[in-house]
Amino acid sequence: MLKTKLKNKLLIAGLMGAGLGLMSPSLSAKSFGPELQSLISNAAVQDVFEVIVTFEGEGAITPERSNILEMAGVTGGVSFKQLPIVGITATKAQIEQIYAAEQVRSVYYNAPLALENDGATQITGVDRLRSDPSMRNLGMPFSGRGIGVVVNDSGVDGTHTDIKYPNHVVQNVLAQTNLHSLSDLLPITYQEDTANTDIAGGHGSHVAGIIGGNGAMSVGKYQGVAPGAKIIGYGSGAGLFILDTIGGFDYALTHQYDYNIRVISNSFGSTSDTGTDFNPDHPTNVATKALSDNGVIVVFSAGNSGSGEATITGNFKKAPWVITVAAGDKSGNLADFSSRGVKGKGGEVKVGHETFQWQDRPTVTGPGVDIISTRASLSSLSALSVADDSEVMAPNHVPYYTSMSGTSMSAPHVAGIVALMLEANPNLTWREVKAILQETATNMPGREAWEAGAGYVNAYAAVKSVVDDSLNFGSTTKIERSFNAKAVTSVQAEYADTVTFSPVGDNEGTVIPVQPDASMLMVRANIDDNTVGLSLTSPSGKRYGSSIALPVLGQNIAVTAPAEAGDWILQAHGIGGISGVDVDPTGATNGYAAPGDIDVTVKIIKTDGYTGLADVENHPAKAFIEYAVSEELVDANSSGFQPDAVLTRQVLADFLSLGAGIRQSNLASTHTFADVDDQYAAAANAVFTQGAALRNTAQDQAPVMLTSGGDFNSQQAVDRNQLAYSLVQSLALQPLAESFSGDITAIFQQQRVTLADQEQIPAELKGYVQLALDLGILNAHFAIEQAPYDLEPTIIAHFYGDNVVTRADYAVAATRFFNNY
Repeated sequence: MLKTKLKNKLLIAGLMGAGLGLMSPSLSAKSFGPELQSLISNAAVQDVFEVIVTFEGEGAITPERSNILEMAGVTGGVSFKQLPIVGITATKAQIEQIYAAEQVRSVYYNAPLALENDGATQITGVDRLRSDPSMRNLGMPFSGRGIGVVVNDSGVDGTHTDIKYPNHVVQNVLAQTNLHSLSDLLPITYQEDTANTDIAGGHGSHVAGIIGGNGAMSVGKYQGVAPGAKIIGYGSGAGLFILDTIGGFDYALTHQYDYNIRVISNSFGSTSDTGTDFNPDHPTNVATKALSDNGVIVVFSAGNSGSGEATITGNFKKAPWVITVAAGDKSGNLADFSSRGVKGKGGEVKVGHETFQWQDRPTVTGPGVDIISTRASLSSLSALSVADDSEVMAPNHVPYYTSMSGTSMSAPHVAGIVALMLEANPNLTWREVKAILQETATNMPGREAWEAGAGYVNAYAAVKSVVDDSLNFGSTTKIERSFNAKAVTSVQAEYADTVTFSPVGDNEGTVIPVQPDASMLMVRANIDDNTVGLSLTSPSGKRYGSSIALPVLGQNIAVTAPAEAGDWILQAHGIGGISGVDVDPTGATNGYAAPGDIDVTVKIIKTDGYTGLADVENHPAKAFIEYAVSEELVDANSSGFQPDAVLTRQVLADFLSLGAGIRQSNLASTHTFADVDDQYAAAANAVFTQGAALRNTAQDQAPVMLTSGGDFNSQQAVDRNQLAYSLVQSLALQPLAESFSGDITAIFQQQRVTLADQEQIPAELKGYVQLALDLGILNAHFAIEQAPYDLEPTIIAHFYGDNVVTRADYAVAATRFFNNY
């Protein structure tokens, strides 16, 4: 008979098999796993495979089902108490015999699985933190164990198994402040111990799952960041007012010691309060200051009103003592909808007897695009919702999970990371937590602090920094750097204008003239009770769009575009659909919105020149160097850019860390390589770390620079072969590069020309060179040869991989790399 000893690996794989819909009567067709089919196609007679067998019907394994295995000669394995699934080891012949049985529904290979939150916990290093045996608290992975986290939101569905009340959601409060119902000044009241407080929308339940869901209904696949944390739900329903949220802050203060409340996550904002200065007297700022003074870390979403400047939704998100989170995708890019601050804007403010500095920007960026988390039982489960979610998850997961995007998703991700940090050291203050998050963040190519904060959050490095406070993170981050070269900008024009929207007919738009010396065009608007978006169309026809203003989401919308000389067209557009339903499938209107004039603010930025680039004035790569400097992809030396100087390996490491999306090394700036100058030590460690590329979410690919022996060879010149490897590896394209075979070719006038010098390129780098050519990051050199009697010339292509790279060469390549990022 089958042994019933439960092996964890087989349990996970077996349940995942069930999770793919195999238990559904409508999906009862026989299925042979493609991975298993591939494995056994060339298997020897004696080869043995780990296999999952699923039988028809329901319930545990019966003697009749066991007999099918025994007839094939299989006598051992793992069975389950409630599922008709077994895990066995079997030969090819045994597998084929078992599969032929009428009662067998499917046979699959017991493939290795990774626990994830749909990629979000990978890119931030949460998964790496869990799997690293050297990072443990009393022998267990960091999980936020014992840390109380308040979800100040629409409520939490504690009936969901992933966030079950009262074991995981330890308290759930239903509260709604209705001043019209009060006839006297009374203390705030609320209903505690309510299993489900998310009675409309499901927003808060999704947030709670991101923070600490245990992934029970997906066998851990959609586990949250800190599954060991204690969740406290404070729900005010779908319609939030400032007073409602302050009730949540008050509850956290009142019950801090009851539940060890150390974090409060807030995914709401005020879109009428954008572009404003921080005001310490705002009631929310008063409340969050009290929380911070009492050891509670306050986390806010930045808002979804991007992509223009001055779109952070609430001055209270600029408080020096709070953490404000922008939204990024799982490729390391900033989301278009993520709200931005204002470059260089901030100030000094005195609160009590202490002086604070505030800045108009996010703190860090976290994953907020297509995040799968818990679905509230009372949320809408329409046919449209099912169809959308079924595209990104197994059908049997749809009733329990849903996908959402927004800074509402990125904020709880960071709140969960804060819980992990506090588990590692409960004595951390808000100043220390905020500093560590920023010092350990990953630079985002082409993004400045006013857009993305310090960069993409790195959970592993943050917790590592807490565990080992001797590590010196932050020396490679842009916010800690004093640039030798930078673009000097100013406001060329800023004025009020209007754009007209009409549901039918031509919306001609408003003309915005842009001068040749302009560098950026920004338009924003505050919309009252309408459903419109803005678009900018450049003189060459490129189109840039804003988010849509919806009454339920807010009023502020903005659009930003790189300037192009000539007349731009600003237009207003109605929403194309409501709740995913196309309101105008025939295209007869301009979308759903009320007609009328929309007031906008137009702002044009111009570049007044560059500092630190006096020595590139007559250089042929001047435009590339200036662009790379303006996007902070490169920097000059103290004596100038030195465009024709050879690019050394340590400077390449510095530039990659600056502008290619490279995570900091877990060794921070520890001097790993004796031959690296002090200022480049952290960069050299970073580029030599496995999984250094931010886009390598699993953090399993080779370093973006290679070394031989124990030296970094820091002063060695970089050649074109090495540069091709580093830039392609920074895009996390290792699998594609390594799969390359055949001749290396370059495109010339729509034809591929084989490189004449491809034999001089090391075999292990040929795929990288091919990708660098195909992506336009590096160029080939073409020549024409024609013998005296040839009717047509022959095109000859060379890569010259051994040629050394200058600093100007790198600026050109970095610009082209950025266009591919």
